[in-house]
Amino acid sequence: MREIYGARYLRRPTPSDLQRIYDVHEQVVGFPGMIGSIDCMHWPWEMCPAAWRGTYTSGHVGRPSLILQAVASNDLWIWNVYFGQQGSHNDINVFESSPILEEIINGLAPTAPFWANGNFYEKGYYLGDDIYPEYATFVKTFSDPIDEKRRHFKKKQESARKGIERAFGVLKKRWKDENKAVCQDYNAQEPSLNPDYWRRITPMEVRIQNLHAVKNRETHNMLTADLVDHLWANTPHDF
Repeated sequence: MREIYGARYLRRPTPSDLQRIYDVHEQVVGFPGMIGSIDCMHWPWEMCPAAWRGTYTSGHVGRPSLILQAVASNDLWIWNVYFGQQGSHNDINVFESSPILEEIINGLAPTAPFWANGNFYEKGYYLGDDIYPEYATFVKTFSDPIDEKRRHFKKKQESARKGIERAFGVLKKRWKDENKAVCQDYNAQEPSLNPDYWRRITPMEVRIQNLHAVKNRETHNMLTADLVDHLWANTPHDF
């Protein structure tokens, strides 16, 4: 599997990949700078050892399972998956312990800039549901939109997030979906990141700075406001 599919599919997105993802997402669902949608699901563990069943069983699931966190583009390129332990873990705890956050904090996550509503942003974002915090890396919807622009944004955001739901459905069906993925544009001649890149040691002060940037609620709110205006401005209206 690794020898045949590794170079094309079992890899992290490069900056060029991200730019292609941005272009496709803005064209298809209207969101500039959108990396993909992020969500979690409970994955049943049918062969869980008896000694571990209590640890991996929660009350609302009722059987051993793991929490699968995945990131997928709108056309089903599942480019990141992470299994978090069951029990006390929820979507947020899984994200806090996942490689996605760790790579962002270490400054190792591939990035590509974008513009929204005339404002410049250095890094893309994930569409998430209400359970995710107000981090700069998440764009959520409104539970109670107060005007037509926000109602329009809510409809678009929830529609775009169906990509991750379809991705989970594909995984359950053992990849019987025929949709193409963004990585079909993979260019074998395009240089990939050197493996040593992922083994770099990031200074603690840089990690702290990156963590504060990720958890910046002001950036989260500004980005959401810009996307509300961007989507509204680029949608035809009948007045």
